[in-house]
Amino acid sequence: MALEEYLVSKDDEEDYIFFYIHQPSIIIGKHQNTIEEVNKDYVDEKQLYVARRLSGGGAVYHDEGNLNFSFIMHASPSDINNFGKFTAPIIAALKKIGIYSELSGRNDILIDGKKFSGNAQFAKRNKILHHGTLLFDSKMDHLASALNVKAMKIESKGVKSVKSRVTNIKPYLTQAFTISEFRTHLIQSLDETFGLEPYTLSSEEISHIENAVQEKFSTWDWNWGRSPAFDIQKVSKFPCGIIDARLSITDGVVANCKFYGDFFVKRDIVNLEAHLKGIKYHEAALLAALEAIDLEDYFQGLSAEDLTVFLCSQS
Repeated sequence: MALEEYLVSKDDEEDYIFFYIHQPSIIIGKHQNTIEEVNKDYVDEKQLYVARRLSGGGAVYHDEGNLNFSFIMHASPSDINNFGKFTAPIIAALKKIGIYSELSGRNDILIDGKKFSGNAQFAKRNKILHHGTLLFDSKMDHLASALNVKAMKIESKGVKSVKSRVTNIKPYLTQAFTISEFRTHLIQSLDETFGLEPYTLSSEEISHIENAVQEKFSTWDWNWGRSPAFDIQKVSKFPCGIIDARLSITDGVVANCKFYGDFFVKRDIVNLEAHLKGIKYHEAALLAALEAIDLEDYFQGLSAEDLTVFLCSQS
């Protein structure tokens, strides 16, 4: 993500094409509410990366069986949202190895009516970033689990992903390819179209990109806190009674909080509600805030850890 931002912002005359493979990850569209898109319990269990990209569109799952491509090119306004222009070289490269595919809808490439490539764009000044996935031999069960959000009442203005039938490319190949060999074929095909030359990043450029990774693209604020404002409701029964929690989240922070239920309190519940305002909607931040008070004053027998899990989990 940081490399893409660097290249699309770079003031030069060059166009760039590159391929990359991620460790198991969920990549969120720029305008999405992260918590609406991911199965957070599964993400935590499998220790998946969650990263927000520069472009819009829906959430996608990446793993070592998924090959991704990026075009960073000088473009005119007519190129924005022209997905056909940028997917055509990929479709042509696939055809050379017997894979017949087509652009469908706005931004998907299909084989036999099933999606194997989702595409998205980001424009800046006179450049456009067009990138997409190529499901080559991805673990489909993990994909389904990672993006299968559990039941949780959320009201948000974030752009929601559209569920599609998906497939890998590998079953349709007429000859054996590893994902590395598949990538080599694509590069060779694109070389025939564009006339590619290798580009090596300087140590200064790498340092600049790594700095952006640390300060932006790997931060909670960018990947989770930047989500559109949303309201969330959680209801569960505890030994102290039923708790119905209503939270309003803005910029990743608890903007408003209300607790309803049949529990008994020693202190007015408004004190707890006020205490949680301004706290990040994040397990560590909420746990620290709840451990700083005597929770027995509000929910007898309920630990700070249990209340945090209740407020943050999707179950």
